[in-house]
Amino acid sequence: MTALFFSAFITLFVVIDPPGCAPIYAGLTKGATAAERRNMAIRASGIALVILLVFALFGEDLLGALHIELDSFRIAGGLMLFWIAFEMVFEKRTQRREDRAQKVAATPEVEDVSVFPMAIPMLAGPGAIAAIMLLMNEARGLQQDLVVLAALAAVLAITMIALMAAGPIMRLFGDKVEAAITRVLGVLLSALAAQYVIDGLRNSFSI
Repeated sequence: MTALFFSAFITLFVVIDPPGCAPIYAGLTKGATAAERRNMAIRASGIALVILLVFALFGEDLLGALHIELDSFRIAGGLMLFWIAFEMVFEKRTQRREDRAQKVAATPEVEDVSVFPMAIPMLAGPGAIAAIMLLMNEARGLQQDLVVLAALAAVLAITMIALMAAGPIMRLFGDKVEAAITRVLGVLLSALAAQYVIDGLRNSFSI
């Protein structure tokens, strides 16, 4: 169970990427008070948790309704996660997030960023949805399901703390350290994504 928790935790941590979200959040909430930043961080994490829980609990039924095999989703999800990993290693993902944040910041009437762009799509984006569904499909039994959900809750709790402490974190580590961490996490995610694809292909073509 411990190995499953850490595997799920690392996968979700890499995909949701709290270190990468923190500087974006700091830029989006630059004019807000400390209380407003704290409240928006809590709301963003809570909304993301609800969205990911829905896909974790009912994602398999959704696939069944669409007549999609689990191994097909495993392959597609692995490819999607691999693309995210590629963007992390070459800093494409960070640039895209910064561009999106600048567009939101340039719109004066947008004040509360907890729903968009923080909860969706930065925290509960396609990659995180694919990851939680893959992890729940890999889990066997209620106990393992709860372990995966506990890992999700832990990652989002860390994300919430990172968002609330975004300003001090940026002053402490700086852009270079954050970029290095993102690249290392991207390499780990690429290996996990490759394993999903391998497992899906093995099961699909097994006799």
